[in-house]
Amino acid sequence: MPRIITYNVNGIRAAMGKGLIDWMKSTEPDILCVQEIKASPEQVGVFEFEEMGYHHYWHPAQKKGYSGVAIFSKMKPDNVSYGCGIKVYDDEGRFLRADYGDISVISVYHPSGSSGNERQAFKMKWLTDFQTYMNELRKTREKLIICGDYNICHKAIDIHNPKSNANTSGFLPEEREWFDQFVASGYVDSFRHFNQDPHQYSWWSYRAGSRGKNLGWRIDYNIVTGNLVSNLKHSAILSDAVHSDHCPVLLEIDF
Repeated sequence: MPRIITYNVNGIRAAMGKGLIDWMKSTEPDILCVQEIKASPEQVGVFEFEEMGYHHYWHPAQKKGYSGVAIFSKMKPDNVSYGCGIKVYDDEGRFLRADYGDISVISVYHPSGSSGNERQAFKMKWLTDFQTYMNELRKTREKLIICGDYNICHKAIDIHNPKSNANTSGFLPEEREWFDQFVASGYVDSFRHFNQDPHQYSWWSYRAGSRGKNLGWRIDYNIVTGNLVSNLKHSAILSDAVHSDHCPVLLEIDF
């Protein structure tokens, strides 16, 4: 049964320096979708991934040391598609899709709006364009597993202090409304399908010892199309992995 993991590594070279390879060996994901790689394959020792039996696909940003997504897969995909065909997003390396039979696995990195109004506007435009693109994609690829850092806490349960963060990028009403309607258009949050408990987070600020106190946000998701719900077997947040300010999120799904 494939083990699919999404992980914002906040710089793959930094994460490798903190033991990412050993973690992959012990965790053995069949498909690892990573975000914020901040590097191209030429800058990374890819032989270590190949030694473990991974096919690897990279979609780095044009800008050095910024953004970028990748997929590491034990199974060789039938097809890999780089980007979403919109240059402003593809230059930032935000979307990568691998097809396995009639199922597609996507590694996506939604923009953050936390640096100011300009990037918040960019994020909102991206969300609209992403939705449009996914609607179109589903006409030919009906079974999707969309793994990634969405940079949005969907509900109050997904953030440690919803009241004080009500006007913070990542928990804005318009972002959460987007998430509501996105899920309503035919998707399932696989983690919440299994787990309704509070205090389950995937990202913690480096400030004020947030991780140790579990003052976090859940912004990393494995979202699946509704037609895959019966295939879902298990999901978990792997908070013991400490190669990044995020942690990995696991989905076990019957292909």
